[in-house]
Amino acid sequence: MDVSQYLEIFIDEAKEHLENLNTQIMNLEQDGENPETINEIFRAAHSLKGMSGTMGFKRMQTLTHDMENVFSEVRNGNVKVSTEMIDVLFRCLDALEEYVSTIQETADEGENDNEPLIKAVNDFLVKAEEKDAVADSAPAESEKQSGGAEGTEGAKNAEQTPEAAAKTADPAEGKHKWKQIKIGNVEKSAIEDAVKEGLHAYGISVYVQESCLLKAARAFLVFRAMEDLGEVILSVPSVQDIEDERFDKDFSVIYLTEEPLQKVIEAIKNVSEIEDAVGDVVNFNEENTGADSETKAAANAVASNAGDGAKDGAANAQIKNTAAQGGVGATNAAKGAQGQKKAMAKPVVGRTVRVDIEKLDSLMNLVSELIISKNSLVSVADSELGTNSLAFNEQIEYLESVTTSLHESVMKVRMVPIESVVTKFPRMIRDLSKKLDKQMELYMTGEDTELDRTVVDEIGDPLMHLLRNSADHGLESAEVRAKRGKPEVGSIHLDAYQDGNNVVIEVSDDGNGIDVEAVKAKAVEKGKITQEQADAMSEKEAIDLLFQPSFSTAKQVSDISGRGVGLDVVKSKIESLSGEVEVSTKLGEGSTFTIRLPLTLAIIQTLMVVVGGEKYAISLGSIQTIESIPVSDVKTIQGREVIYLRGNVIPLVRLTEELEIESSNPADADLLVLIAKKGDRLAGIVVDEMIGQMEIVIKNMGKFIGKSKYISGATILGNGEVALILDANALIS
Repeated sequence: MDVSQYLEIFIDEAKEHLENLNTQIMNLEQDGENPETINEIFRAAHSLKGMSGTMGFKRMQTLTHDMENVFSEVRNGNVKVSTEMIDVLFRCLDALEEYVSTIQETADEGENDNEPLIKAVNDFLVKAEEKDAVADSAPAESEKQSGGAEGTEGAKNAEQTPEAAAKTADPAEGKHKWKQIKIGNVEKSAIEDAVKEGLHAYGISVYVQESCLLKAARAFLVFRAMEDLGEVILSVPSVQDIEDERFDKDFSVIYLTEEPLQKVIEAIKNVSEIEDAVGDVVNFNEENTGADSETKAAANAVASNAGDGAKDGAANAQIKNTAAQGGVGATNAAKGAQGQKKAMAKPVVGRTVRVDIEKLDSLMNLVSELIISKNSLVSVADSELGTNSLAFNEQIEYLESVTTSLHESVMKVRMVPIESVVTKFPRMIRDLSKKLDKQMELYMTGEDTELDRTVVDEIGDPLMHLLRNSADHGLESAEVRAKRGKPEVGSIHLDAYQDGNNVVIEVSDDGNGIDVEAVKAKAVEKGKITQEQADAMSEKEAIDLLFQPSFSTAKQVSDISGRGVGLDVVKSKIESLSGEVEVSTKLGEGSTFTIRLPLTLAIIQTLMVVVGGEKYAISLGSIQTIESIPVSDVKTIQGREVIYLRGNVIPLVRLTEELEIESSNPADADLLVLIAKKGDRLAGIVVDEMIGQMEIVIKNMGKFIGKSKYISGATILGNGEVALILDANALIS
């Protein structure tokens, strides 16, 4: 069967499992005996192994299988977690990421078998086996002495096993394997009460096609189809085992529903790659009721296993607990538990949907067109109808309300936590700590802060460069930190939070801080500035030199730093996302790099203005106040026009000069000034006329128009005109 149709899903899920493994192995290094961490690692490795095998990527499957064996030994307590093991496991993850990257590019995993890595992994198993062999030799003698009594008991058990096996394999059962399910007394009571209320109790066995490669996916669809019509109360194998694909080609359920059996069977058979489904009404007899303690234990085990995060688990666990408490109300409690399951467990199924970003882009484009249409109606209403049609204006207001709500909903769908980007950074800091021979720790907060998907996809590299900069340039060596009375372990913080319509991400360290004089000296040495310029520079201007291309203060080039591309990449990438970067530092105490990004790049609130007869849009997020300034209040300092406003000296930016167009206002008219802010810097943007606030859709300029310094895009107004969007950050710079 061609599995290429599942390749994109495989790549997405493989990346998720690798991110999870990265995080959990980091946790394992901190706490090597945490059972929850060990189990989570084992589950992720097992899932990755199964997916790789299903897709036919044997090299990936082999490597993950050997990793899974190590995790299994750790879980069983036979292997102790060590730094050496963690290093090898991280190398395995690097190899798996390389496989995934190759698959993404070529649809094939490549030819690298990673034999040295597999040998290194298996060495841990060999050591564990040698330790077990030594440990087993001691109690061997005592086992011989106590063998008599245990042997007698074992013989009894051995006598029972063939009978049970023969019973299980009874060919008379045919395809109705559900008849082998052991139903406990509590479940039996619940079924009997359901039947009294007019429901049907069916036993159903489902068979998946031999050629099916995604058994768990098909089983999930079957369960969902059944839950639409009724309630699954028992499943063999357990739902968890089915989700983990720990079953052959069939599974069986006990099922309650109002619908006739034929309708349920048809719903199951409508699922793709289901070979057959058979069922019948459940009739209680000695073969499938909990008549003896052994059968009760088996039924309870089924209920317990299914309860591990599965669809029917919560209810079965509650039934089991109610039965343990005893009393006449057990049956009613069982019914209540089943009802509660329907209320609580169902929303979990299908709570998240994997959607192609192109579909979201298409949806966003439709919303954009709706907003343009709404703006057109507003324009027509203002120009032609005026205030004559009250009903029309009310409908426009309602349309505006609906459009805004729809826009907000679509934006929420596009928003994703930055966690998907930052989860790889603890591992990176760990590796840098070893490579640089510095002790350091990364602390992160706000990983659940959400940004537009297109922004999240782009901020990984800038954040990586800032963290590497903090690790290499920021933090001092252990000797220097000791002399300064600082903790031996350096701290790097990555904090994210929402601030209005922006998201702020801060990367800070408790290291040396930026030596402004050293930066100036390096700039003079490289010919970037003259000595006179360096002497006249403020601290802010000197720090800005660090963001210039090919500028670095590193004394030697390494694979970590020294090429002068890190902070340049940060600045150019963040500004391309309509964001900004600020730096605050104190020599000897540390530095903080602050990134401020807009929540979305698609639809924004703007102030519409007129300059030289042309309409322009400026983002409202950049504008602090709007002022009317007499011409007489404009002063000149060092050849630049400024105004003095509320204790601040603010430079003026005349758009007529920057855009090389003539103003439509008389020379002696008062100036209309928009006070804009970028970081801690203010500027006054002079415009001819102000139209008002408007929600606009950002459109790219296209590849045929060269990149303009001050223009970030364009928009279509309600009357069909095109207005350019001005980049306030560029104007302030």
